[in-house]
Amino acid sequence: MKTSLRSLDRRKFLRGTGVALALPWFESSTGVARDAEQPATPKRLACFYIPDGVPMPLAEDPAHKDWSWFPHGSGKDFVFTKCLDPLESLRTNVTVFSGLSHPSVRSIHGHSNADQFLTGAATGPSGDYVNSISLDQEFAAHVGDQTRFSSLIMSTDGGTGTPRGAHTASFNRSGRAIPAEHRPKRIFDMLFVKSDGDAARRLALNHSTMDDLLADAVALRKRLSAHDQKTLDEYLQSVRDTEIKVEKAKRWINIPLPAVDVDHMKLDITPEDPRIYLQAMFELIYLAFKTDSTRVATYQIGRENGVGVSDYLARAVGFNLTHQLSHETKEPGGWKNFGTYCRFLSEEYGRFIHQLKATPEAGGDGNMLDNTLLLFGSASSAFHLSRNYPLILAGGNKLGFRHGQYLNHAGSNPAGGAWNGGREPWQKEVTHEDIPLSNLFVTMLKRLGVQTDSFADSTGTLADV
Repeated sequence: MKTSLRSLDRRKFLRGTGVALALPWFESSTGVARDAEQPATPKRLACFYIPDGVPMPLAEDPAHKDWSWFPHGSGKDFVFTKCLDPLESLRTNVTVFSGLSHPSVRSIHGHSNADQFLTGAATGPSGDYVNSISLDQEFAAHVGDQTRFSSLIMSTDGGTGTPRGAHTASFNRSGRAIPAEHRPKRIFDMLFVKSDGDAARRLALNHSTMDDLLADAVALRKRLSAHDQKTLDEYLQSVRDTEIKVEKAKRWINIPLPAVDVDHMKLDITPEDPRIYLQAMFELIYLAFKTDSTRVATYQIGRENGVGVSDYLARAVGFNLTHQLSHETKEPGGWKNFGTYCRFLSEEYGRFIHQLKATPEAGGDGNMLDNTLLLFGSASSAFHLSRNYPLILAGGNKLGFRHGQYLNHAGSNPAGGAWNGGREPWQKEVTHEDIPLSNLFVTMLKRLGVQTDSFADSTGTLADV
């Protein structure tokens, strides 16, 4: 029995043999079948974590001009370096922060701090381990019941990892790590394979999901407006493109984990493998948001300390292992090498932001980025330093955020430079006291519609973003 246009809503699907493709919102159904409790325009949150900190050559270092991760200047008057200049075309949609961190972990070695990036908890350097709820799950508690999945939790390494060695950025209200999915095909099937008796009928490896859906798509297309026909066509093409990348990314999952005392350069990894994998993960989040399958996502791009397959991501730009780039900045060209990897991450993150910006917000004005808040960053800055987190906030223009600025709260002389032995930056006294990162979290939650005045160890909000 065919579904009438009047019954279309964001929970309807195209039906195939054993598959079901969630539909985007169509103008043709706006105001007709929307659930009474469903807001006209959803608000979304995605958070991304990168390990190993970022390049921070000292001002007197020749590499400072091009390869310092933080921009030069401040406020509206700033210049991206080569680490972030792939985001130049998105300048009015992003804000870069310096001088923010979580007070309870500022004295912890950078290898042990990813667990608290979204929680702010006093996880400690050793001994008893206690964490708390993460930012994404706090938001999911308020919007998760409005979508098929309360949140989408992803990482390159998968699972939970270990205490102080997280493979996931998401923690529940009891502080327990929530396992992250790292297999793009599993995520794709979760989004597009029906959760009923047909779900067991997985697709053959050489069989396209889309082929099973075209008949239903053709029937639906006849009942849509010209604008919605274009929306459907673009959406189906986007899903097909993502499916192709998902199939290619399956090779990445079979790459053996990094090991000590092996010649990693002999591994059969092409530059395409990590790049396609990263693109597939970003595009799965895009599709999940576009179909309103979820409004909350996290993606931990890598684990600290060079553990896990994520340490191979640097192969995308011709380097051996990712973590060692942060240790070799004192070598000739070291800052450039580390910065080149950061630039690769900026390129793929920028591609994802552009995709959201280029997609009109269905059933409302503006584009998807206007109502989607994106946090990208790390819990380390200079070599193992758990302060001055490198942070980029993007999107949310219709949520009241003012972008196109570099909010430099670190001052003119933040800790940095190559490590040449002796005490590491995280062991040294830091004269400048950072602003609690949780102040930004409270600001984000409030503008996402969560009525709260505190999160973790916050002391207020940030008024300048």
